[in-house]
Amino acid sequence: MSAVSWVPVVDGSPFPVANLPYGVARVAADRHVVVAIGDRALDLTVAADLGLIDDPDRHLAGPDLNPLLAAGRPRWSALRARVGELLTDRQFAAQVTPLLLDRHDLPLVLPFEVADYVDFYSSEQHATNVGRIFRPTQPPLPQNWKHLPVGYHGRSGTVVVSGTPVVRPHGQRRTESGPAFGPSARLDIEAEVGFVVGTPTGLGRPVSTASFGEHVFGVVLLNDWSARDIQSWETVPLGPFLGKSFATSISPWVVPLEALEAARLPGPRQDPAPLDYLRPSEPWGLDLTLEVSVNGQVVSRPPYAGIYWTADQQLAHLTVNGAALRTGDLFASGTVSGDAPGELGSLIELTWNGTRPLKLTDGSTRTYLEDCDTVSISAFAPAVGGGRLGFGAVAGTVAPAIPPPAY
Repeated sequence: MSAVSWVPVVDGSPFPVANLPYGVARVAADRHVVVAIGDRALDLTVAADLGLIDDPDRHLAGPDLNPLLAAGRPRWSALRARVGELLTDRQFAAQVTPLLLDRHDLPLVLPFEVADYVDFYSSEQHATNVGRIFRPTQPPLPQNWKHLPVGYHGRSGTVVVSGTPVVRPHGQRRTESGPAFGPSARLDIEAEVGFVVGTPTGLGRPVSTASFGEHVFGVVLLNDWSARDIQSWETVPLGPFLGKSFATSISPWVVPLEALEAARLPGPRQDPAPLDYLRPSEPWGLDLTLEVSVNGQVVSRPPYAGIYWTADQQLAHLTVNGAALRTGDLFASGTVSGDAPGELGSLIELTWNGTRPLKLTDGSTRTYLEDCDTVSISAFAPAVGGGRLGFGAVAGTVAPAIPPPAY
């Protein structure tokens, strides 16, 4: 979609007409489906009520995107085409203008009800760095890492929208005298890309890499907050649990897959070649550059283009055993890191587990996050027709730990 919108869009806006990401906003006492265009947001719920958009099955009625997600690719494409028509054909300006809301003052909510959440571990650079930190005398990558996309099941109930405070979690930590209980002292972030599932499947029916576009609606930014001290003590033998499940933040705007056509590229060469069910049939790598800020200071720009296991392979792997997809499923890339020091997607890497403190412009340093710190992750990608499009941001501020009840 490369036509020019009659709605003013300033140069460099993350939301040109080539983007048109979906969100959900509180409007009066209700929740409406909206789409971002420049500094405005078009109220699709009202547009459908007025007959400007054909919506016989009430996919746009709210209170979340799940009815639209479940409708499938033909409906997604038709709706995107119609929204583009409303915003580029000036004959609709008089009818549409009253439906444009100020995007900056819009109270956005979690855009979809999350069904299941799976987090992967698919950046070779990140996995190598973490392996060197935690297992310095062993090979950094586990034996299985280049044969399958390693992942774990997260907790969908603690996926929250950008802006939600993140309370410092309690848990067990390892000390020289044995396990101790208390607030995490090594609170970290993970800069990730998340994929939102629309069309469900039945139990026992794997999804091939070729069917990725039939099931995945769009993309969000994701911060999988991590308590490294809790995580390192509990991980053996089963993997992440309390060190991850307390909060996962996502951006409020879901960028449709169709908006990312110009960003698609092949993933990196995989050696050894993956098994047949993991072989890509189309290029589903994405030329995205993330930007991580701590208290307003950019500390890293991780490149997603280098991710080893791409999203189509992740989807094929998480369903190959017959696990069913549900509308609203969310799966994430895992921490995105590049080769250079300024391309690392977590503090455990940026500070090498606290041994190389990060210097901020206010003169302070960080090894891990302190209370009241704010972390924001944004991203940009090439847009169809030229220029670039953005994802908005996923941000969160660390709130002090809440004392647990007396036991």
